[in-house]
Order: sequence, then structure tokens, then C-alpha cells
Amino acid sequence: MSVQLWYWPEIPGRGEFVRLFCEAGEIDYVDMVLEKGVDALLEDMEGREGIRPFAPPYIVDGEVVIGQTAHILAYLSEQHGLGSGELAIDLQLIQLQLDISDLVEEVHSVHHPIASSRYYNEQMDAAFERAADFRANRLPKYYAHFESALSAQDGPFVLGEDWTHVDTSLWQVMEGIDYAFPNLARTIAEDYPCMQALQGGVPEIGGIADYLASDRRIGFNKNGIFRHYPELDEE
Repeated sequence: MSVQLWYWPEIPGRGEFVRLFCEAGEIDYVDMVLEKGVDALLEDMEGREGIRPFAPPYIVDGEVVIGQTAHILAYLSEQHGLGSGELAIDLQLIQLQLDISDLVEEVHSVHHPIASSRYYNEQMDAAFERAADFRANRLPKYYAHFESALSAQDGPFVLGEDWTHVDTSLWQVMEGIDYAFPNLARTIAEDYPCMQALQGGVPEIGGIADYLASDRRIGFNKNGIFRHYPELDEE
């Protein structure tokens, strides 16, 4: 039975982290909104009661219904034998995935620093200030953190030769940063050789290579988390 993935259409967003992991692991899944439309997503969410997903992405796997990207990836990793097989290490992987979630939220807050309900042009002054701090302090701090994690093994992945959900998610983050902050990404690239090795290694995973060569991959755009506003990427 296929895993049902519920997420918004037309943007990669947080749903793409789940898609990438499923594609890499050759996990059978159905992107439900692409099959049934946004109205079906809203109907499915509104029809759930009690402990339910707060927002997309969420998955339905038989009787299991869970949201939160890191939670979904940890669950799928366990279900399909795509973790390390050791509890202590798998918990460290989940920790790194949660760190990635924090970084993704900070990226979104660069262009929506006041409120996600307001348009970017209503909070540009705050965005300029937030972007300057993100470029100078926040992203280098996160990248140094992940560089250290990757350096523990000979790579290119966190566990060495074996990829995990952390690697596919870090790849998506790096691709997003390259899109949203190309000047910054180009400037700091040489400072993080392990990160660069990971970015080059993930597309060579069989399932990922097939996915990237297909028309199913949703490109980055100005409606997603990673948005390119040139004025926010100025040196």
C-alpha cells in the first residue's frame, strides 16, 4: 500500500524533503494533491479530529497519520530500514534533521521576518536587516555545524558511504541556498568542503538521479521557502 503524501502543489517547500527521501529510498508514495487537487487536501485536513497534523506536509500510511517533516522522515526511515540500525546513531540523525528544520524556518523568516501572513513588500525594511544577519552570522553557523557532522566520517554522507534522510535534506537546503542566495553561496563554498562533497554525492543516488531527470521535480520559485530576492543577497 502506497504512502500518501499530502502537501501543497506548485512549490517544493517542506514537502520536497519527504519526496526526496522517498525517491532516494524507492519508497512507493502518492503525491495526493497532484492526484486529487487542493480541495481534496483541505477536505482531508478539515475532516480529521483529535490528534491530527497541524499543517502539510503529512503522510497517511495505513492507520498511521503524522505530520512534521522531521517526524515523517524518522518514521519512514525506521519503517524501510534506511537508518543506521543503531538507536544512538539514529537519534543523532533525528537531531540533525531537527537542526535542518530550524534552518529552514530561519530561511523563511529572512523574507517574512514580521509575519507570514503579510506580503514581502510590506516588510522589506525588516527583511533587509534580517538578511544581513542571516548572511553574516546565521547561515555560516549552521553550515559549520553540519560541516562538523559530515567530517566525522570519510563521506560523502553523514554516515560515510551510506546515505540517510539527513543527507537528502541537507542537499535540498544547499540547493535552496544556492537559488535564494547565489552570491553568498558562491562566496562561502570553499569553506565547507564536506558540504560540497555531499551536494555532489546526493544526485548520484539512483532514485534521486531518476527523479531529477523527470518532470516531477518542482523547481524553486518565489512562492516557496527559498526565494531569490537580489536585494537580500547583496554583499
